[in-house]
Amino acid sequence: MNYDPSTHQALTFHDAVPRFAEGQDTPRDYLERCLAVIAERESVLQGWVVRNDEGARQAADASTQRYRAGRPLSPIDGMPVGVKDLIETKDMPTQMGCAAFAGHFPRNDSAAVRALRDAGAIILGKTVTTALGFLDPGPTTNAFDPARTPGGSSSGSGAVVGANMVPLALGSQLVGSVLRPASYNGNWALKPTYGAINRGERLGYSQSHVGIHANAMQDMWQAAYEIVKRVGGDPGHPGLYGPGTPPQARKPAALAVFESEGWERAEPAARQAFESLLERLAAQGVRLLRRADSPLVQALEAAIADATALSLRLIAWEQRWSLENLAEQHPGTLGPSLVRQLEMGRSLTLEDFRVCLLQREHARQRLAALATQCDALIGLSACGPAPLKDAAAKSRFPTGDVSFACVSSWLGAPSVNVPALAVDGLPLGVQVMGQAHDDAKAAAIGSWLAQAARS
Repeated sequence: MNYDPSTHQALTFHDAVPRFAEGQDTPRDYLERCLAVIAERESVLQGWVVRNDEGARQAADASTQRYRAGRPLSPIDGMPVGVKDLIETKDMPTQMGCAAFAGHFPRNDSAAVRALRDAGAIILGKTVTTALGFLDPGPTTNAFDPARTPGGSSSGSGAVVGANMVPLALGSQLVGSVLRPASYNGNWALKPTYGAINRGERLGYSQSHVGIHANAMQDMWQAAYEIVKRVGGDPGHPGLYGPGTPPQARKPAALAVFESEGWERAEPAARQAFESLLERLAAQGVRLLRRADSPLVQALEAAIADATALSLRLIAWEQRWSLENLAEQHPGTLGPSLVRQLEMGRSLTLEDFRVCLLQREHARQRLAALATQCDALIGLSACGPAPLKDAAAKSRFPTGDVSFACVSSWLGAPSVNVPALAVDGLPLGVQVMGQAHDDAKAAAIGSWLAQAARS
Protein backbone atom coordinates (compact mmCIF):
# COMPACT_ATOMS: atom_id res chain seq x y z
CA MET A 1 0.00 0.00 0.00
CA ASN A 2 1.63 3.24 -1.14
CA TYR A 3 1.36 6.04 1.44
CA ASP A 4 1.15 9.72 0.55
CA PRO A 5 0.19 12.06 3.43
CA SER A 6 -1.44 14.53 1.04
CA THR A 7 -3.88 11.96 -0.40
CA HIS A 8 -4.21 9.27 2.28
CA GLN A 9 -7.84 8.74 3.30
CA ALA A 10 -7.77 8.18 7.06
CA LEU A 11 -10.70 7.15 9.24
CA THR A 12 -11.66 10.13 11.40
CA PHE A 13 -14.43 10.69 13.91
CA HIS A 14 -15.00 14.40 14.52
CA ASP A 15 -16.47 14.85 11.05
CA ALA A 16 -18.99 12.05 11.66
CA VAL A 17 -20.49 13.69 14.75
CA PRO A 18 -22.60 16.25 12.83
CA ARG A 19 -24.04 13.37 10.77
CA PHE A 20 -24.98 11.55 13.99
CA ALA A 21 -26.73 14.67 15.28
CA GLU A 22 -28.62 15.12 12.00
CA GLY A 23 -29.63 11.46 11.76
CA GLN A 24 -27.65 10.85 8.55
CA ASP A 25 -25.40 8.29 10.27
CA THR A 26 -25.30 6.48 13.61
CA PRO A 27 -22.58 5.33 16.00
CA ARG A 28 -23.77 1.75 15.43
CA ASP A 29 -23.31 2.03 11.67
CA TYR A 30 -19.91 3.68 12.19
CA LEU A 31 -18.86 0.80 14.45
CA GLU A 32 -20.03 -1.79 11.93
CA ARG A 33 -17.85 -0.18 9.28
CA CYS A 34 -14.89 -0.44 11.67
CA LEU A 35 -15.66 -4.11 12.30
CA ALA A 36 -15.83 -4.74 8.55
CA VAL A 37 -12.32 -3.33 8.10
CA ILE A 38 -11.12 -5.47 11.01
CA ALA A 39 -12.66 -8.56 9.41
CA GLU A 40 -10.88 -7.75 6.15
CA ARG A 41 -7.43 -6.90 7.51
CA GLU A 42 -6.88 -8.42 10.97
CA SER A 43 -5.64 -11.82 9.77
CA VAL A 44 -2.57 -10.07 8.36
CA LEU A 45 -2.27 -7.05 10.68
CA GLN A 46 -2.74 -8.97 13.96
CA GLY A 47 -3.22 -5.77 15.94
CA TRP A 48 -5.80 -7.02 18.45
CA VAL A 49 -5.31 -9.32 21.42
CA VAL A 50 -9.00 -9.56 22.33
CA ARG A 51 -12.15 -7.65 21.37
CA ASN A 52 -15.56 -7.23 22.92
CA ASP A 53 -17.63 -6.85 19.75
CA GLU A 54 -20.97 -7.53 21.43
CA GLY A 55 -20.28 -5.10 24.25
CA ALA A 56 -19.18 -2.53 21.69
CA ARG A 57 -22.41 -2.98 19.73
CA GLN A 58 -24.46 -2.47 22.87
CA ALA A 59 -22.50 0.69 23.69
CA ALA A 60 -22.92 1.93 20.11
CA ASP A 61 -26.68 1.37 20.28
CA ALA A 62 -26.85 3.34 23.54
CA SER A 63 -24.84 6.14 21.92
CA THR A 64 -27.18 6.11 18.92
CA GLN A 65 -30.15 6.60 21.24
CA ARG A 66 -28.45 9.53 22.97
CA TYR A 67 -27.85 11.29 19.67
CA ARG A 68 -31.44 10.71 18.64
CA ALA A 69 -32.54 12.27 21.92
CA GLY A 70 -30.16 15.18 21.41
CA ARG A 71 -28.16 14.31 24.52
CA PRO A 72 -24.71 12.99 23.59
CA LEU A 73 -22.39 12.74 26.57
CA SER A 74 -19.46 14.49 24.91
CA PRO A 75 -17.94 15.24 21.49
CA ILE A 76 -16.45 11.72 21.49
CA ASP A 77 -19.70 9.92 22.31
CA GLY A 78 -19.82 6.88 20.00
CA MET A 79 -16.10 6.85 19.15
CA PRO A 80 -14.68 3.29 18.83
CA VAL A 81 -11.39 3.04 20.70
CA GLY A 82 -8.61 0.47 21.05
CA VAL A 83 -6.73 0.16 24.35
CA LYS A 84 -3.12 -0.98 24.63
CA ASP A 85 -2.95 -4.26 26.50
CA LEU A 86 -0.93 -2.75 29.33
CA ILE A 87 -3.94 -0.71 30.43
CA GLU A 88 -6.69 -2.36 32.48
CA THR A 89 -10.24 -2.84 31.19
CA LYS A 90 -13.04 -4.28 33.31
CA ASP A 91 -14.54 -6.36 30.51
CA MET A 92 -11.38 -7.81 28.91
CA PRO A 93 -8.17 -9.34 30.26
CA THR A 94 -4.93 -7.36 30.50
CA GLN A 95 -2.12 -9.74 29.57
CA MET A 96 0.66 -7.26 28.76
CA GLY A 97 2.15 -9.27 25.91
CA CYS A 98 3.83 -11.57 28.43
CA ALA A 99 3.24 -15.26 29.13
CA ALA A 100 3.53 -14.58 32.86
CA PHE A 101 0.23 -12.67 32.63
CA ALA A 102 -1.71 -15.05 30.42
CA GLY A 103 -5.35 -14.92 31.50
CA HIS A 104 -4.72 -11.99 33.85
CA PHE A 105 -8.12 -10.32 34.32
CA PRO A 106 -8.23 -7.61 37.04
CA ARG A 107 -11.81 -6.58 36.07
CA ASN A 108 -10.97 -2.92 36.60
CA ASP A 109 -11.03 0.05 34.29
CA SER A 110 -7.90 2.18 34.34
CA ALA A 111 -8.54 5.88 34.90
CA ALA A 112 -8.29 6.80 31.21
CA VAL A 113 -10.55 3.91 30.15
CA ARG A 114 -13.15 4.85 32.77
CA ALA A 115 -13.07 8.44 31.54
CA LEU A 116 -13.56 7.35 27.93
CA ARG A 117 -16.56 5.21 28.86
CA ASP A 118 -18.04 8.07 30.88
CA ALA A 119 -17.65 10.30 27.81
CA GLY A 120 -19.59 7.77 25.70
CA ALA A 121 -16.62 6.29 23.82
CA ILE A 122 -16.83 2.62 22.82
CA ILE A 123 -14.04 0.42 24.17
CA LEU A 124 -13.77 -2.09 21.33
CA GLY A 125 -10.75 -4.15 22.31
CA LYS A 126 -7.20 -4.54 23.57
CA THR A 127 -4.34 -3.88 21.17
CA VAL A 128 -1.07 -5.76 21.03
CA THR A 129 1.83 -4.50 23.11
CA THR A 130 5.42 -5.67 23.12
CA ALA A 131 6.21 -7.77 26.20
CA LEU A 132 5.58 -5.59 29.27
CA GLY A 133 5.74 -2.55 27.00
CA PHE A 134 9.45 -2.98 26.30
CA LEU A 135 11.36 -4.13 23.19
CA ASP A 136 10.45 -7.79 22.63
CA PRO A 137 7.90 -7.66 19.77
CA GLY A 138 4.49 -9.23 19.34
CA PRO A 139 2.88 -10.50 16.11
CA THR A 140 1.54 -7.19 14.76
CA THR A 141 2.57 -6.01 11.29
CA ASN A 142 2.79 -2.52 9.85
CA ALA A 143 -0.41 -0.94 8.53
CA PHE A 144 1.20 -0.13 5.16
CA ASP A 145 3.55 -3.09 4.63
CA PRO A 146 3.08 -6.41 6.45
CA ALA A 147 6.77 -7.23 6.04
CA ARG A 148 7.67 -4.28 8.25
CA THR A 149 7.48 -3.62 11.98
CA PRO A 150 4.64 -1.47 13.35
CA GLY A 151 7.04 -0.11 15.97
CA GLY A 152 6.61 -0.58 19.67
CA SER A 153 5.68 -0.85 22.33
CA SER A 154 2.26 0.51 21.29
CA SER A 155 2.44 -1.76 18.26
CA GLY A 156 -1.23 -2.65 17.98
CA SER A 157 -2.48 0.84 18.79
CA GLY A 158 -0.41 2.44 16.05
CA ALA A 159 -1.27 -0.26 13.53
CA VAL A 160 -5.05 -0.47 14.07
CA VAL A 161 -5.35 3.30 13.74
CA GLY A 162 -3.12 3.35 10.66
CA ALA A 163 -5.18 0.54 9.13
CA ASN A 164 -8.45 2.49 9.64
CA MET A 165 -9.85 -0.14 12.00
CA VAL A 166 -10.62 2.54 14.61
CA PRO A 167 -10.13 6.30 14.62
CA LEU A 168 -8.28 6.33 17.94
CA ALA A 169 -6.39 4.13 20.40
CA LEU A 170 -4.66 4.52 23.73
CA GLY A 171 -0.93 3.85 23.85
CA SER A 172 1.81 4.44 26.37
CA GLN A 173 5.41 5.59 26.16
CA LEU A 174 8.36 4.85 28.41
CA VAL A 175 11.15 5.47 25.90
CA GLY A 176 9.70 5.86 22.38
CA SER A 177 6.58 3.72 22.46
CA VAL A 178 3.94 6.17 21.18
CA LEU A 179 5.85 8.42 18.79
CA ARG A 180 7.71 5.69 16.88
CA PRO A 181 4.66 3.49 16.10
CA ALA A 182 2.79 6.66 15.18
CA SER A 183 5.54 7.61 12.76
CA TYR A 184 5.64 4.13 11.20
CA ASN A 185 1.83 3.86 10.81
CA GLY A 186 0.93 7.38 9.75
CA ASN A 187 -0.84 8.41 12.98
CA TRP A 188 -1.24 11.69 14.70
CA ALA A 189 -0.10 11.09 18.26
CA LEU A 190 0.23 12.97 21.52
CA LYS A 191 2.95 12.01 23.98
CA PRO A 192 1.86 14.51 26.62
CA THR A 193 3.72 16.44 29.26
CA TYR A 194 4.82 13.98 31.93
CA GLY A 195 1.87 13.38 34.27
CA ALA A 196 -0.64 15.27 32.13
CA ILE A 197 -2.89 12.23 31.42
CA ASN A 198 -3.75 10.01 34.38
CA ARG A 199 -1.84 6.73 34.12
CA GLY A 200 -4.11 4.90 36.53
CA GLU A 201 -2.34 1.74 37.66
CA ARG A 202 0.62 2.39 35.30
CA LEU A 203 2.50 4.53 37.82
CA GLY A 204 5.65 2.48 38.19
CA TYR A 205 8.24 4.42 36.20
CA SER A 206 9.31 8.05 36.14
CA GLN A 207 9.19 8.35 32.34
CA SER A 208 5.99 6.47 31.53
CA HIS A 209 3.15 8.36 29.86
CA VAL A 210 -0.31 7.50 28.55
CA GLY A 211 -0.52 8.68 24.95
CA ILE A 212 -3.11 9.03 22.19
CA HIS A 213 -2.96 7.60 18.64
CA ALA A 214 -5.47 9.04 16.17
CA ASN A 215 -6.07 9.74 12.51
CA ALA A 216 -6.72 13.44 13.06
CA MET A 217 -5.38 16.11 15.36
CA GLN A 218 -8.95 17.03 16.28
CA ASP A 219 -9.77 13.51 17.51
CA MET A 220 -6.41 13.21 19.29
CA TRP A 221 -6.91 16.42 21.22
CA GLN A 222 -10.59 15.94 21.99
CA ALA A 223 -10.04 12.48 23.45
CA ALA A 224 -7.13 13.67 25.58
CA TYR A 225 -9.19 16.59 26.85
CA GLU A 226 -12.23 14.43 27.65
CA ILE A 227 -10.05 12.00 29.63
CA VAL A 228 -8.34 14.67 31.68
CA LYS A 229 -11.58 16.59 32.24
CA ARG A 230 -12.90 13.53 34.08
CA VAL A 231 -9.88 11.98 35.81
CA GLY A 232 -7.14 14.61 35.66
CA GLY A 233 -3.47 13.87 35.42
CA ASP A 234 -1.29 11.73 37.63
CA PRO A 235 -1.63 12.25 41.39
CA GLY A 236 0.11 15.50 42.30
CA HIS A 237 0.12 16.73 38.68
CA PRO A 238 -2.22 19.44 37.34
CA GLY A 239 -3.22 17.53 34.21
CA LEU A 240 -3.43 18.58 30.58
CA TYR A 241 -3.78 22.31 29.97
CA GLY A 242 -5.60 23.62 26.94
CA PRO A 243 -8.99 24.34 25.39
CA GLY A 244 -12.04 22.10 25.46
CA THR A 245 -12.07 22.05 21.67
CA PRO A 246 -9.17 21.26 19.32
CA PRO A 247 -6.72 24.18 19.12
CA GLN A 248 -6.63 26.13 15.90
CA ALA A 249 -3.64 25.82 13.59
CA ARG A 250 -0.88 28.21 14.62
CA LYS A 251 2.07 29.32 12.53
CA PRO A 252 5.25 29.52 14.62
CA ALA A 253 7.59 32.47 14.37
CA ALA A 254 10.63 30.35 15.28
CA LEU A 255 11.40 26.65 15.70
CA ALA A 256 14.49 25.04 17.16
CA VAL A 257 15.63 22.03 15.15
CA PHE A 258 16.82 19.15 17.30
CA GLU A 259 18.94 16.41 15.79
CA SER A 260 19.70 14.21 18.81
CA GLU A 261 21.73 11.02 18.60
CA GLY A 262 19.36 9.81 15.90
CA TRP A 263 20.62 12.21 13.25
CA GLU A 264 23.76 10.24 12.47
CA ARG A 265 21.75 7.00 12.29
CA ALA A 266 18.89 8.41 10.23
CA GLU A 267 18.50 7.03 6.73
CA PRO A 268 19.73 9.43 4.02
CA ALA A 269 16.27 9.61 2.42
CA ALA A 270 14.70 10.49 5.78
CA ARG A 271 17.23 13.26 6.36
CA GLN A 272 16.65 14.58 2.87
CA ALA A 273 12.87 14.60 3.32
CA PHE A 274 13.21 16.44 6.63
CA GLU A 275 15.65 19.01 5.24
CA SER A 276 13.29 19.62 2.34
CA LEU A 277 10.48 20.26 4.82
CA LEU A 278 12.67 22.72 6.74
CA GLU A 279 13.36 24.57 3.49
CA ARG A 280 9.62 24.90 2.88
CA LEU A 281 9.07 26.20 6.41
CA ALA A 282 11.85 28.75 6.03
CA ALA A 283 10.37 29.88 2.70
CA GLN A 284 7.12 30.55 4.58
CA GLY A 285 8.89 32.83 7.03
CA VAL A 286 9.60 30.49 9.95
CA ARG A 287 12.95 31.21 11.59
CA LEU A 288 14.89 28.01 12.24
CA LEU A 289 17.49 27.68 14.99
CA ARG A 290 20.03 24.89 14.74
CA ARG A 291 22.94 23.86 16.90
CA ALA A 292 25.35 25.93 14.81
CA ASP A 293 23.16 29.01 15.25
CA SER A 294 22.52 28.97 18.98
CA PRO A 295 24.58 28.04 22.05
CA LEU A 296 21.30 27.13 23.79
CA VAL A 297 20.36 24.63 21.08
CA GLN A 298 23.88 23.22 21.23
CA ALA A 299 23.57 22.88 25.02
CA LEU A 300 20.34 20.94 24.61
CA GLU A 301 21.88 18.70 21.96
CA ALA A 302 24.69 17.86 24.37
CA ALA A 303 22.14 16.99 27.06
CA ILE A 304 20.16 14.62 24.82
CA ALA A 305 23.11 13.03 23.02
CA ASP A 306 22.92 9.91 25.19
CA ALA A 307 19.20 10.04 25.99
CA THR A 308 18.54 6.46 24.90
CA ALA A 309 21.29 4.83 26.94
CA LEU A 310 20.57 7.02 29.96
CA SER A 311 16.84 6.31 29.77
CA LEU A 312 17.40 2.56 29.59
CA ARG A 313 19.84 2.79 32.51
CA LEU A 314 17.44 4.81 34.65
CA ILE A 315 14.52 2.52 33.82
CA ALA A 316 16.60 -0.58 34.56
CA TRP A 317 16.95 0.58 38.17
CA GLU A 318 13.25 1.43 38.45
CA GLN A 319 11.98 -1.83 36.95
CA ARG A 320 14.46 -4.23 38.53
CA TRP A 321 12.15 -5.15 41.38
CA SER A 322 9.20 -6.15 39.22
CA LEU A 323 11.46 -8.08 36.85
CA GLU A 324 13.09 -9.91 39.76
CA ASN A 325 9.65 -11.06 40.87
CA LEU A 326 8.74 -12.27 37.39
CA ALA A 327 12.03 -14.09 36.92
CA GLU A 328 11.53 -15.81 40.26
CA GLN A 329 7.83 -16.66 39.97
CA HIS A 330 7.57 -17.22 36.18
CA PRO A 331 10.99 -18.42 35.02
CA GLY A 332 11.58 -18.37 31.28
CA THR A 333 8.89 -15.79 30.49
CA LEU A 334 11.16 -12.75 30.07
CA GLY A 335 12.32 -12.01 26.53
CA PRO A 336 15.88 -11.05 25.59
CA SER A 337 15.49 -7.28 26.06
CA LEU A 338 13.92 -7.70 29.49
CA VAL A 339 16.66 -10.10 30.54
CA ARG A 340 19.22 -7.46 29.52
CA GLN A 341 17.33 -4.83 31.50
CA LEU A 342 17.27 -7.05 34.57
CA GLU A 343 20.99 -7.70 34.29
CA MET A 344 21.66 -3.98 33.92
CA GLY A 345 19.45 -3.20 36.91
CA ARG A 346 21.39 -5.69 39.02
CA SER A 347 24.63 -3.93 38.11
CA LEU A 348 23.46 -0.45 39.16
CA THR A 349 23.75 1.25 42.53
CA LEU A 350 21.57 3.90 44.10
CA GLU A 351 24.31 6.43 43.35
CA ASP A 352 24.21 5.46 39.67
CA PHE A 353 20.47 6.09 39.63
CA ARG A 354 20.90 9.45 41.31
CA VAL A 355 23.42 10.50 38.68
CA CYS A 356 20.89 9.60 35.95
CA LEU A 357 18.25 11.71 37.66
CA LEU A 358 20.68 14.63 37.87
CA GLN A 359 21.57 14.34 34.18
CA ARG A 360 17.89 14.25 33.28
CA GLU A 361 17.16 17.34 35.35
CA HIS A 362 20.02 19.20 33.68
CA ALA A 363 18.58 18.26 30.26
CA ARG A 364 15.16 19.56 31.26
CA GLN A 365 16.68 22.84 32.41
CA ARG A 366 18.36 23.22 29.05
CA LEU A 367 15.03 22.71 27.30
CA ALA A 368 13.45 25.35 29.56
CA ALA A 369 16.23 27.78 28.61
CA LEU A 370 14.97 27.72 25.02
CA ALA A 371 11.50 28.96 25.98
CA THR A 372 12.22 32.57 25.00
CA GLN A 373 14.03 31.60 21.80
CA CYS A 374 11.42 29.61 19.90
CA ASP A 375 7.76 28.59 19.87
CA ALA A 376 8.58 24.87 19.83
CA LEU A 377 11.15 22.36 18.67
CA ILE A 378 11.00 20.23 15.54
CA GLY A 379 12.68 16.95 14.66
CA LEU A 380 12.08 13.57 13.13
CA SER A 381 10.10 10.96 15.06
CA ALA A 382 12.12 8.02 13.69
CA CYS A 383 15.33 7.31 11.79
CA GLY A 384 13.33 6.40 8.70
CA PRO A 385 10.22 4.53 7.67
CA ALA A 386 9.44 1.26 9.42
CA PRO A 387 12.26 -1.26 9.00
CA LEU A 388 11.66 -4.79 7.77
CA LYS A 389 10.70 -7.06 10.66
CA ASP A 390 13.37 -9.66 9.91
CA ALA A 391 16.14 -7.07 9.85
CA ALA A 392 14.88 -5.28 12.96
CA ALA A 393 14.69 -8.56 14.88
CA LYS A 394 18.47 -8.95 14.53
CA SER A 395 19.21 -5.42 15.75
CA ARG A 396 19.48 -3.79 19.15
CA PHE A 397 15.96 -2.40 18.67
CA PRO A 398 13.62 -5.13 17.30
CA THR A 399 10.77 -2.64 16.80
CA GLY A 400 12.92 0.12 15.33
CA ASP A 401 15.47 2.64 16.56
CA VAL A 402 14.11 4.65 19.51
CA SER A 403 16.60 7.53 19.51
CA PHE A 404 14.43 10.32 18.07
CA ALA A 405 11.28 9.31 19.93
CA CYS A 406 13.14 8.93 23.22
CA VAL A 407 14.01 12.62 23.51
CA SER A 408 10.65 13.87 24.75
CA SER A 409 10.46 11.06 27.31
CA TRP A 410 13.86 12.03 28.69
CA LEU A 411 12.75 15.66 28.82
CA GLY A 412 9.20 15.01 30.09
CA ALA A 413 8.05 17.37 27.35
CA PRO A 414 4.91 17.20 25.21
CA SER A 415 5.47 15.99 21.68
CA VAL A 416 3.05 15.57 18.80
CA ASN A 417 3.78 13.24 15.90
CA VAL A 418 2.60 14.85 12.68
CA PRO A 419 2.16 12.42 9.73
CA ALA A 420 3.73 14.91 7.36
CA LEU A 421 6.27 12.96 5.30
CA ALA A 422 6.64 9.83 3.22
CA VAL A 423 9.79 7.95 2.21
CA ASP A 424 9.60 5.13 -0.34
CA GLY A 425 5.81 5.10 -0.09
CA LEU A 426 5.84 4.66 3.70
CA PRO A 427 4.97 7.11 6.49
CA LEU A 428 7.60 9.15 8.31
CA GLY A 429 6.51 11.38 11.16
CA VAL A 430 7.75 14.77 12.27
CA GLN A 431 7.80 15.73 15.94
CA VAL A 432 6.67 19.07 17.29
CA MET A 433 7.95 19.23 20.86
CA GLY A 434 6.98 21.93 23.32
CA GLN A 435 7.84 23.16 26.76
CA ALA A 436 6.19 21.45 29.73
CA HIS A 437 2.40 22.01 29.68
CA ASP A 438 2.51 23.45 26.14
CA ASP A 439 0.65 20.42 24.76
CA ALA A 440 -2.05 22.53 23.11
CA LYS A 441 0.53 24.83 21.52
CA ALA A 442 2.42 21.83 20.13
CA ALA A 443 -0.82 20.44 18.69
CA ALA A 444 -1.69 23.81 17.12
CA ILE A 445 1.75 24.15 15.53
CA GLY A 446 1.55 20.54 14.38
CA SER A 447 -1.75 21.29 12.65
CA TRP A 448 -0.18 24.23 10.81
CA LEU A 449 2.87 22.14 9.98
CA ALA A 450 0.71 19.45 8.35
CA GLN A 451 -0.81 22.09 6.09
CA ALA A 452 2.56 23.73 5.37
CA ALA A 453 4.13 20.39 4.42
CA ARG A 454 1.59 20.03 1.60
CA SER A 455 2.14 23.50 0.20
